[in-house]
Amino acid sequence: MLSTKLLSLIPFVRLAMAQNTWTFVQQGSSGIIPLELINLSPTLALMYDRPYTNPLKLADGESAWAGLWHFDTNTATPLEVKTNSFCAGGAFISNGTLVSVGGQPEDDIPGWGNATDGRMAIRLFGPCTSADGTGPGCTVFEDPENLHLVVTRWYPTALRIADGSLMIMGGSDILTTFNGADIAQNNIEFFPPRAGEAGTVRPSKFLNDTLPANLFPRYVLPSGHILMIANNQSAVYDVDTNTELMRLPDLPNGVRIGVPFDGFAQLLPLSPPLYEPTVLACGGSDKPDTITVEEMSNQDVATTQCSRITLTPAGIAAGWEVEQLPDPRLLPETVLLPNGDLMIINGAHTGQVARYSGYPSVGDSGAINSNADHPATTPIMYKPSLPSGQRLTQDGLPTTDIARMYHSAATLTGKGNIMVAASNPHPFVLSADDNPNNYSFPSEYRVEYLNPDFITNGSPRPVISKSPSQLAFNAQGTITVTIPSTLAAGELQVSLIDMGYITHGWHAGQRLVFLEHTLSGNTLTITAPPNGNIYAPGPGWIYVVADGVWSEGVQIMIGDGGNPP
Repeated sequence: MLSTKLLSLIPFVRLAMAQNTWTFVQQGSSGIIPLELINLSPTLALMYDRPYTNPLKLADGESAWAGLWHFDTNTATPLEVKTNSFCAGGAFISNGTLVSVGGQPEDDIPGWGNATDGRMAIRLFGPCTSADGTGPGCTVFEDPENLHLVVTRWYPTALRIADGSLMIMGGSDILTTFNGADIAQNNIEFFPPRAGEAGTVRPSKFLNDTLPANLFPRYVLPSGHILMIANNQSAVYDVDTNTELMRLPDLPNGVRIGVPFDGFAQLLPLSPPLYEPTVLACGGSDKPDTITVEEMSNQDVATTQCSRITLTPAGIAAGWEVEQLPDPRLLPETVLLPNGDLMIINGAHTGQVARYSGYPSVGDSGAINSNADHPATTPIMYKPSLPSGQRLTQDGLPTTDIARMYHSAATLTGKGNIMVAASNPHPFVLSADDNPNNYSFPSEYRVEYLNPDFITNGSPRPVISKSPSQLAFNAQGTITVTIPSTLAAGELQVSLIDMGYITHGWHAGQRLVFLEHTLSGNTLTITAPPNGNIYAPGPGWIYVVADGVWSEGVQIMIGDGGNPP
């Protein structure tokens, strides 16, 4: 039950909801806590956890901390991993290989698996082309002695950039809540290393300036420059010249979204011909970054602030446009939908900071064994094309009875619904007497799907029967598509989506680009993005949307599919 104080701070809470047009359906058990979740194909997703007393077991009886999720059967199978992947970052590179970087120090507890130090790890997966995950490329490759990062990184961000390589940013040398100058990795490296930079890192003044709240710092802009967001600040960075080009206005009203304050930032869909970038930053906390752990409370109300800025000269001059979420959000997930809307899901209404939104450490956390409380169980829809004041709504969205807080995840699937999984807001289990069921919000293995009404009801939707597997930049390709007559009069959209590398509420690299297209009969001619600044070369998904109803997705490789330089 939400407190009277909290209710008074949620002006838009609805006591009665409209009839739901989306539906939660519970299907299967993940077997591990997929706090890192990456969609691989129509049939598979990759999940990373930490060594833990997970029910999913390896062949030797040890608990798994990585696995494949099978969408067709809603079951999980274990994967063997050498290093501790907990709190890593990652992304696909241009040849379709998924790269996971960094992680946590060694965890070697009998029965939990023997994980070596993961903070310098580079883990390679795929491309995995078999539907059941048993073919070549469907295992995690590691060679810690010969293939590793330059420095140790816990909580890094990895971003595929315009040449198809990874830019790896930030993190910390050790586990922490607030990053400190003595432990912070306020620097950048690349995988593969850029010419002349092997074995070196680039110092980042921006990361240094955003201490102590700069963990998991994010997006490639259409200019090819990088937008970096941390704490309440943001900057535009030129990779090629290693130059910070500008600082943007701070987020309004003292709101902070970067870890450990845990709101979100998302690049909104890009549309031709101008591909003007607009960034949305919502939720988090308005507490100062000088707050101490002792001053924090799991009853501190998160902010409802939701701000956006368009990164053009006029947009930057106008500054952040502020709206209000229907309810406060800490630790939310964001999922770009094929029609360009943004689903905001999971998280909590009260609490403080990421590691503390999870593991109990703040002054009043002991009673519920969590530093966050009041789970956010009803999603929010953000409609970026509508006028200010009309974009945020919970109408038609259902409420789940499963708390999805710290270490939860959500991703769009090839079927066009949203997979929702995980939650782990407490320390790992140390003994039989200290089991997860003793916690108010136990480790959560149940998997849900959030289905739009046309999937729930089996209503007609566009069907892609043939599509190109690869498309060069600015090249044209044809898709064979059937548009139901009931949808033919509506707007037609073609979406190219990178679903991102999902962890800790950040969907690093997630983006949607609307493609130019023409329809003649059942033949849809599409034009790929003009260059790697609009969509970095690598794998993606195409959806056809008619009158707001989208098809199942088909995979495509954008660019030549070659290795990054």
